[in-house]
Amino acid sequence: MTTHADLAARLLREAATMFRAMTGPDQELAKRLQDFATLYEQVAEMVEAEPLGELQPTAGAAG
Repeated sequence: MTTHADLAARLLREAATMFRAMTGPDQELAKRLQDFATLYEQVAEMVEAEPLGELQPTAGAAG
């Protein structure tokens, strides 16, 4: 049975693929889109590995 976490990870990976497909000649935008894609993939891995895991605050992070 597919769980909510499985679906979330799949959607995050699909979004990463879309971000990569949207890159073009603008190098600054391409870099940002690549960064988003990487972030989405990292979150997908976190959701799969530990669906109920909690984010740990980093130094200087608000909230």
